[in-house]
Amino acid sequence: MAVAMRLAAKFNSYYADRPVLTTMVTNAVLGGIADTVAQLITAFKAHSTVRNTHDGDFISIEIHEMDKERPPPLGELGHAKHIPPPFDFERLTRFMSYGFFMAPIQFKWFGFLSRAFPLTKKSPTLPALKRVAVDQLIFAPFGLACFFTFMTVAEGGGKRALTRKFQDVYLPTLKANFVLWPAVQILNFRVVPIQFQIPFVSSVGIAWTAYLSLTNSAEEE
Repeated sequence: MAVAMRLAAKFNSYYADRPVLTTMVTNAVLGGIADTVAQLITAFKAHSTVRNTHDGDFISIEIHEMDKERPPPLGELGHAKHIPPPFDFERLTRFMSYGFFMAPIQFKWFGFLSRAFPLTKKSPTLPALKRVAVDQLIFAPFGLACFFTFMTVAEGGGKRALTRKFQDVYLPTLKANFVLWPAVQILNFRVVPIQFQIPFVSSVGIAWTAYLSLTNSAEEE
């Protein structure tokens, strides 16, 4: 807890001096953490698949030995496709770059929301709900479109790959966004103390970006 408070104090200090640059660096770091988490999840799933496959193969070998003296070599069992993928640093760089370059747009957008719907002591709930509604109806679809476009282009994909990605994963991801973020932002504006709002959103943002990373990589595969 003490470490978290120190980090929050450092962030507030840097943010007060250079808000845009601080947001850009923070977004890049969070994007890197999120993609690292996503890649570790993918590797863990692949490792579990290998372990389960091996367990099944041992049983099949024992059954095979009932008919033949020698089981098939392990190299013929087809495990290669289940080998956990190596850590992809290029993918990590893409996510950090996206977070870095998207930060100024996000900074301007949240500045607009705070000016258009200021929170007051008499009526904080209604402006907060308006912020969430405008953010989800306007910026969320735009932000996801920017994300998939940036990732596809950075991966070397063309118009066909981009069209396929939008057809396959854009709408499901947008629906998932509508499930998660309205509740998060309402809770953030109305319940979380102001000094913890940034760490709270950042923590949820790591999980969300990890989800985007898994979604994007699944579509690649």
